[in-house]
Amino acid sequence: MFDFRLKVFHTVAKRLNFTKAADELCITQPAVSRHIQEIENYFRIKLFDRNGTKISLTPAGEVLLQYTNQLFALYSNMEFELNSLNQSHTGKLRVGASTTIAQYVLPPLLADFHKKFRDIKVSLTINNTEQIEQALQNKDIDFGIIEGQSKNTLFKYTEFLNDEIVLIAGIQHPLAKKEMITLDELLETPLLLREPGSGTLEVIAHALKPFGIKISQLQNEMQLGSTESIKSYLLHSNCMAFLSIYSILKELKNKEVTIIDVNGLTIERNFHFIQSYGEAEALPDLFMNFARHYNFR
Repeated sequence: MFDFRLKVFHTVAKRLNFTKAADELCITQPAVSRHIQEIENYFRIKLFDRNGTKISLTPAGEVLLQYTNQLFALYSNMEFELNSLNQSHTGKLRVGASTTIAQYVLPPLLADFHKKFRDIKVSLTINNTEQIEQALQNKDIDFGIIEGQSKNTLFKYTEFLNDEIVLIAGIQHPLAKKEMITLDELLETPLLLREPGSGTLEVIAHALKPFGIKISQLQNEMQLGSTESIKSYLLHSNCMAFLSIYSILKELKNKEVTIIDVNGLTIERNFHFIQSYGEAEALPDLFMNFARHYNFR
């Protein structure tokens, strides 16, 4: 219902990568470039600065991104409001979420869901991905939201949100001013890792596998059971850690940590809704529909 060119711009602006945007939109990279050029020609202004393989938003691009954020939020709200019009929703909803999602993604979503559906009582169980799957199997929760790679044939998995795992270090780290390190340097770097069963650890292991690197080969200084404990430890050590981009937004803004790229390594994943087969219910479907239309800024 909206101009697809704006969708292309919005995706490129969020990813700051034409190839990744093309993959996400299921179109070719030349098509992405053509749509961006058509917008720039229409407004007679540049939206992106290009420096080799890297791109960044111009001031005009920043302004257009603000408006497209608002525009797509309005479209999402309109679609959800019309679909849920004249329906009454009451009852209890038991949600299970893995740690990163529960701490850094769900709180604002849950608050807005409660404002709109005050007669639905929501409870949230927080645990790692492996334990959330077990809770669903035991019927202790109605559905889950997880961050792992593995797929259990007992469950139905539906994509929810894109995420990226990045390597971070405290600002005081000796390599903090270095934009990129090699895989060999990574193997020599003391790291803080999440505990076994963590979805984040599982995704890291999956990303390193094509390079012939196992988790056991990393310089594991300590395994900690929460992202918050890892971040606090980092600020008082010369360790690095792989964490979700959603979990470090505040620290990046406050310039407490920095992202260090690893040459050739990109760790992306999707957060997934997870349900038991054959048990579609109104309240879980309502929540998942609300979440899919939520504007994460």
